[in-house]
Amino acid sequence: MDLEARSLQPNVKAVLLAKLREYKSDLNNLKSEHKRLASANSNQAARDDLLESGMADAMSVSANQRGRLMMSTERLNESSDRIKESRRTMLETEELGVSILQDLHQQRQSLLHANDTKEQLHGVDDNISKSKKILTNMSRRMSRNKWIISSIIVVLVVAIALILYFKLSK
Repeated sequence: MDLEARSLQPNVKAVLLAKLREYKSDLNNLKSEHKRLASANSNQAARDDLLESGMADAMSVSANQRGRLMMSTERLNESSDRIKESRRTMLETEELGVSILQDLHQQRQSLLHANDTKEQLHGVDDNISKSKKILTNMSRRMSRNKWIISSIIVVLVVAIALILYFKLSK
């Protein structure tokens, strides 16, 4: 979550990092309370066991203490389970964030590659435009040469016809 929060925009990042610090401090407080209760409960239980062996009428008091101890132990176990569940959720979220960051990196690389391809295509487009101009000029020259040759042929045919006419008319 820390990595994901740091990769966001600055105005959102500050809020999320503050919440993250708060959650971490809450988690540390719960851990320390768990340790304190676990050590206090074990010490209290050992003390109660020693006192019970010496006193016969302490059985009713011991039953109350055991009941409270069982309730405290149950609450402690529930808190431990919640902490474990929170930790598991945090790890899953972190894995998801890493996966998303990897996907974004791959998409960025694809976009950069597409940009390079676009530049290459512009170069190809320029070459195609030049080739089209060259072919157009060649086509015009070819048409002009056909007209010139056709004109020469017509002039020669007319010249031959005139020569034949004058030769045959004499």
